[in-house]
Amino acid sequence: MSSPIRIFISSVQKEFAEERAALRDYLRNDPLLRRFFEPFLFEDIPAADRRADDLYLGEVERCQLYLGLFGDGYGYEDAGGVSPTQRELERASQLNKYRLIFIKGTNDLSRHPKMQALIRQVGDQLIRRRFGTTSELVTGVYASLVKYLEDQELIRSGPFDATVCRNATLDDLSEEAISRFLRNARKARGFPLHEQAEPQEVLTHLNLLDKGRPTHAAVLLFAKEPQRFLISSEVKCAHFHGTEVAKPIPSYQVYKGTAFELVDQAVDFVMSKINLSVGTRENGPQAPVEYEIPQEVVAEAIVNAVAHRDYTSNGSVQVMLFADRLEVWNPGSLPPTLTLEMLRGPHGSIPANPLLAEPLYLTKYIERMGTGTVDMISRCQAAGLPEPEFSVTDGFVTRIQRRVTAKESFLGAGDQDGTKLGLSQDQVEILYKCRQTSAIRDLMDLLGRTNRTKFRDQVLKPLLDAGLVKMTIPDKPRSSKQKYLITEKGSTVSNAIQKGRE
Repeated sequence: MSSPIRIFISSVQKEFAEERAALRDYLRNDPLLRRFFEPFLFEDIPAADRRADDLYLGEVERCQLYLGLFGDGYGYEDAGGVSPTQRELERASQLNKYRLIFIKGTNDLSRHPKMQALIRQVGDQLIRRRFGTTSELVTGVYASLVKYLEDQELIRSGPFDATVCRNATLDDLSEEAISRFLRNARKARGFPLHEQAEPQEVLTHLNLLDKGRPTHAAVLLFAKEPQRFLISSEVKCAHFHGTEVAKPIPSYQVYKGTAFELVDQAVDFVMSKINLSVGTRENGPQAPVEYEIPQEVVAEAIVNAVAHRDYTSNGSVQVMLFADRLEVWNPGSLPPTLTLEMLRGPHGSIPANPLLAEPLYLTKYIERMGTGTVDMISRCQAAGLPEPEFSVTDGFVTRIQRRVTAKESFLGAGDQDGTKLGLSQDQVEILYKCRQTSAIRDLMDLLGRTNRTKFRDQVLKPLLDAGLVKMTIPDKPRSSKQKYLITEKGSTVSNAIQKGRE
């Protein structure tokens, strides 16, 4: 929330000193209520040159919620014979504030006559709750405030994707996106609605409306601007030349759009960065093309992150491509009935966002039977890759090893031009040049580079990280006298590339 909900606690102060303090402490310390509410008590206000009644009524106007504690006493009476407690309640009623009234005791006969009248008056307008002890009061207030949060749709008891997206209307959804889904779902899974079905009919069939209002799932799937309502639903993609997160990031993209668009964009980002090998035409007119990580594996890791993440978190899905691996992180966890070990074998499908997952299934983005992780493992094995790793560390992580990188073993890789080693043509040229000690300016001139930072981060640093090139003054990386020289490992790689080209 941008600002807390202020609660004005009104009472005859002397009579309810203990109860007021208990409520204040509870509201400020309870893990749930402190996220939403901030209580106002007279005792917390420092001395000021203002009339007390003006101060109280001003605070009533500022609050969103009025909480009245009524007991035996009526309190100080002003010139009109009215107590501050009654004035505060009347002002809250005039301003249509949300009002909660708690009455101490069950016997009204011993109360001040004006308090009896006030209780009767309140009884005609509001549902009153009675309490005997401070503990009963705190319990009653807790229950009432939780109901208030539910009524205001600030908390939920069902799945997040099934709850109404606040401030979103049907006009915020894209008819084109719904029609595109309809065509794809009919083709992929035989979706029963005809292609001319109205958008509202499609949404109703998918259970994406609540009393005619779009749910969070509807917004994530079909909104014109989903991130206007769910800011963190974007996907962040980064490509690092080394094996650790380091700035500046050579390639970084933040993708926005529907769940379908997020998956497509993130998969395209990864596939455009990883190595691609092209075979010969000896077995047919088309030369076979093979990515170092199968596209189906990349897509499965990303769609799982988008479909199963915790959308109440402020975190976003992160797709990070390193020199030796692909990591996909999402703010979420496994359901209690699943373990990491169970992901490696057949298991039931327990989607965190069932209404979001269904349209993804209908368009063949995901499978319903919980086979996704098993398919990833088998596809990696078939491609000669290690099995993917799954872990839960402040979120759910899928880690997929790349086939061959400059930092891994390169002998026997059958490489001919350095591309399978993760080396660009510029990096191959730098290896040749560094057979003699060379300054960074000499290396940049060789390639016609003018931006020192980009050259260092994109070309030189990956070679240093892979142990193919070394500094002549390693203790002073930024020394003006710094030069670079090929290592024994780099010489072996360079010689193998040169031999393959002969």
